[in-house]
Amino acid sequence: MFKFLLVADTESVTAELGSALGPLASEIIEVADGRLVRGAVESYNPDLVVLDMQVSSMGGMAICLDLRLEESGGRLPHVNVLMLTDRRADVFLARRSGAEGYLVKPLDPIRIRKAAKLILGGGRYDDPSYAPTDTTPARL
Repeated sequence: MFKFLLVADTESVTAELGSALGPLASEIIEVADGRLVRGAVESYNPDLVVLDMQVSSMGGMAICLDLRLEESGGRLPHVNVLMLTDRRADVFLARRSGAEGYLVKPLDPIRIRKAAKLILGGGRYDDPSYAPTDTTPARL
């Protein structure tokens, strides 16, 4: 069982994440203000931070970079981050932020759990939902 820190300022996103991750969780902590994430990571030491890219007080990119800077300065332990992006164009930012994975909205419980399990197992999760497809015609 794992401890999850869910960071979103939209109740529907938090509810969807909590429902999807509930079977894997020993504890779920919710934070709606990005400025409180660093303190929540210090206090709760979560196994995975699931971070919405669009948090009004401090965006997901800034939050993830802040966690990585605090880690590199020895002030925080490493924490796994799964970033939620609103559009495919945000994938570049999610990758640059140092997150272990990203999901492109709209979300679904299967992808949420798959991403969490891969990251918690030491891997990465790059959402294939909107990846380019091979358009090369088949040869007969």
